[in-house]
Amino acid sequence: MTSSLFTPIKIRSVEFGNRVWVSPMCQYSANDGVVSEWHRVHLGSFATGGVGLIMVEATGVEPEARISLGCTGMWNDKQAQAFKPIIDFVHSQGVKIGIQLAHAGRKGSTMVPWDDHEIASADEGGWETVSASPISFRDFPLPRELSVAEITDLTTKFVDASLRSVEAGFDVIEIHAAHGYLFHQFMSPITNKRTDQYGGSFENRIRFLVDTAKAIREHIGNEMPLFTRISATDWVEGGWDVEESIALAKILKEVGVDLIDVSSGGLVHDAKITTGPGYQVPLAAQVKAGADILTSAVGIITEATQAEEIISSKSSDAVMIGRQMLRNPRWAISAAEELGEKIPWSLQLERSRRLGARKSPQ
Repeated sequence: MTSSLFTPIKIRSVEFGNRVWVSPMCQYSANDGVVSEWHRVHLGSFATGGVGLIMVEATGVEPEARISLGCTGMWNDKQAQAFKPIIDFVHSQGVKIGIQLAHAGRKGSTMVPWDDHEIASADEGGWETVSASPISFRDFPLPRELSVAEITDLTTKFVDASLRSVEAGFDVIEIHAAHGYLFHQFMSPITNKRTDQYGGSFENRIRFLVDTAKAIREHIGNEMPLFTRISATDWVEGGWDVEESIALAKILKEVGVDLIDVSSGGLVHDAKITTGPGYQVPLAAQVKAGADILTSAVGIITEATQAEEIISSKSSDAVMIGRQMLRNPRWAISAAEELGEKIPWSLQLERSRRLGARKSPQ
């Protein structure tokens, strides 16, 4: 084994076969939070593609935590049970699967993207959104400020969703604190104008997330990996920045978070972001070095040699591949062949292997 990208990594009791991981990607195809046949095929296709980890899309811890009417949920046992056949299939292919638990806050109560309008009305199943402070995202409805009691209750709901996820068979729990969703709304001074214990200072703004991460770790035990996705910068002056991300990562490590899944942006719609291949990788590298914690990198990672360089240079410990996986769910297989590595494949696909291909009767 000469490729860093296809070297296994063990986090707590879970060993991942390689560092090619599928990023969580919303499919807007659930029914009352319950995964559909689409999810079985969508997630199952990645499992046959040689990846080390599949991360399930942002999954609401209560009905009002969803981004859209079509988003997945983990607030009841029916939703958890519906994931089991998917998890079992993924495991049958030698792949690990995690779930990203989330609350959309002020960015919730939307229709699915292909509907003819964006915000769901009450008649359509929409709800009143909440946030750290009553500040709207773009032209969305004004959210209601959460009370201290409601914040505490949401921590409990994240714990409950984590326990359901463990019972369902997931290998990893990830807390979604990026892309302008609820935890991020508390973290950034742009969206958090509170004057209580959850606002003002850095320590107060991160309190909700840190308390929730600590509670999840205490309840899921010491064997289960716990990740947190953050936006390392808001890309806006006066917003959340890389230095705060490093400081946060150090604290999250202390309370039991194992890996920071480093993304950026999403808090405000008009941030000026210069994108390009691997544009967020330096952020992952800074958090990794500054906090001495495992990180995953994400953002326009499309080429095998590019991903290999990210891992071999120790810029990050894994790569999260998103849109490229949608284009080619078996991207990892192609990447391994390009890098000259022979990795385990689903048996039904073996006849198409170029490296050391088995003889076929056909």
